[in-house]
Amino acid sequence: MTETLSAARPPEVPQDRPIIIIPAWNEEAPLPGVLHALDELAPDCDVLVISDGSTDRTAEVAAAAGATVVELPYNLGIGGALRTGFRYAVRHGYQRGVQFDADGQHDATQIPVLLSALDDGAHMAVGSRFAATSSDYQVGKARGFAMGLLRFTVRRFTGKPFTDTSSGFRAFSRPVLEFFADTYPSEYMESVEALLMAHRAGFDVREVPVVMRERQDGTASNRNVKLLYHYTRLLLTLTAGAQRRKARPERSDLP
Repeated sequence: MTETLSAARPPEVPQDRPIIIIPAWNEEAPLPGVLHALDELAPDCDVLVISDGSTDRTAEVAAAAGATVVELPYNLGIGGALRTGFRYAVRHGYQRGVQFDADGQHDATQIPVLLSALDDGAHMAVGSRFAATSSDYQVGKARGFAMGLLRFTVRRFTGKPFTDTSSGFRAFSRPVLEFFADTYPSEYMESVEALLMAHRAGFDVREVPVVMRERQDGTASNRNVKLLYHYTRLLLTLTAGAQRRKARPERSDLP
C-alpha cells in the first residue's frame, strides 16, 4: 500500500518488528525479486520502500508486492530518501530498522546477522563485504583505491579499522533512528559521513561480516556523478567536523 509519512501505524503490528527501509530510484526491474526474497526470508520484518522521485513503476511494483510505499515527488538522492525512511520508522514506533538496497546486492539471509549485533548491545551495525577472511567480493582497481582511502580516513577520525565504510547494509537501534531522522546527510557518499556522525555522537557502531552480491539491475545512484568532487567534499566535511568536535555530552537515551 502507498502511505503518506504521517499515516497511522496499524495497531496489529507488534512493537518489536524491525522495519526494512529500502530507498529506490527507478528500481522497477530488480525490486520484485528483492521483495519476494524478503517476504520469504524475513517474514518477521515490515518493509518500507521509499520511491525517490522514480519515473518508472517502482512504487507500483513495490505496492503490488505488499510493501508499504512512500513516494517522494522528486529525486532527493539516497540520503534524503533514507531520512524519510527514518522519520517514518520513528513516527510509527519502530524500535529497530535495517537499511536494504533495492538492486539485489544485499542478501536477506544476512539480516539476522545485523540484528544480532543490536541484540548484543550495538546501537548501529554495519555489514561489511570485506571483513570475512573468505570474502570473494570483487571491486575494480579505481574503486578499490577510493575505498582504501576512505578506510584510512575513517580510521584516522575514529580510531577503528572499519573495512567497508561505504556499505549500505546497516541496522539501527531506536536511538539511532531518532538521531538520523533529523540529521542524516543528503550528499552523495552519505554512508561514510553518517558512520562518522554516529561515532561522534557517542553511539556504539560495530562492523559485522556479511555476504553480498554484485548489483543485479536498476539504476546506480552514482551514475554520472563526479566522484573526485564528492570525495573532496567528503574529506572537507570530515575534517571540518573533526575541528568542531567538542567533549562528548552525556546521553540519557543510551544504555
